[in-house]
Amino acid sequence: MFTGLSAFPLTPLVNGEIDESRLTHLIEHLAEAGVDSIGALGSTGSYAYLTHEQRRSVTKLAVNAAGSIPVITSIGAVRTDDVMRLAEDAQQAGVSGVLLAPVSYQPLNDTEVFRLYERVTAELSVPLCIYDNAATTRFDFSDDLLIALSYLDNVGSIKLGEFPADPVQAIQHVEHLKSQIARGVTLGISGDAQSTTGLLVGCDIWYSVLGGLFPHYAMNLTKAALSGNTTEARLLDRALEPLWVFYRRHGSLRVIASIAEIQGTVHSPCLPFPLQTLIGKEMAALESTLEQLSFLA
Repeated sequence: MFTGLSAFPLTPLVNGEIDESRLTHLIEHLAEAGVDSIGALGSTGSYAYLTHEQRRSVTKLAVNAAGSIPVITSIGAVRTDDVMRLAEDAQQAGVSGVLLAPVSYQPLNDTEVFRLYERVTAELSVPLCIYDNAATTRFDFSDDLLIALSYLDNVGSIKLGEFPADPVQAIQHVEHLKSQIARGVTLGISGDAQSTTGLLVGCDIWYSVLGGLFPHYAMNLTKAALSGNTTEARLLDRALEPLWVFYRRHGSLRVIASIAEIQGTVHSPCLPFPLQTLIGKEMAALESTLEQLSFLA
């Protein structure tokens, strides 16, 4: 489950309520494409903006729509009691794994983060993916902390966020972690624009925003990279550079949601207020760029 392509779809909203029919369509599309797993309620799925009941509903819907494809769902929340309840809801819904970022209002230290994961994993019956997402949590995992956490019960994967841009440093970073983390724990890469590099230097799984909307292209890129076909993987990644430009300017969520609205895959607006998709010249520029990226469909 924690290898290959894990596709993270949007959670489309209409007036703040879950658009169940559009969400079902997104999940079914991923299942039909044969992705290795589906990451419901990741950052792309706007988990932090949804109520407890909405998150429970989305998780159940995702599991039902995914068929035989494993579903991973986020259980991150500011209150640990809420994390535990979300974990229980997810397990009762039939997820194959859970995803946890150290969400907090007050900045956390390493000891506090370790205790959070220690408490949560002790009560799980499914594997957990450690979600390193400093861009949103403002918590930077050290290598030492990730290594220590990997030895907790029920830890199955580490989802890396920040990643060295220099290829040599990237290889050293992955080799160091893989030589020290617990056996059976996989390393995953997120941040679509850096994911090809991550896969080519030894990461086991791509936790993918792009894959949540364009699973076939993302799967082809993942397979090329994991099979060691560097030339093909780089070509597929390079073709997406016009899209990565928008990612860097606006963030992946706003861009992928804008694309889904342009395509009519979701209603507009689809994001939780006050977040919004692109407007004006930037939306027009994205539409023009999509014409160049017609191979994604």
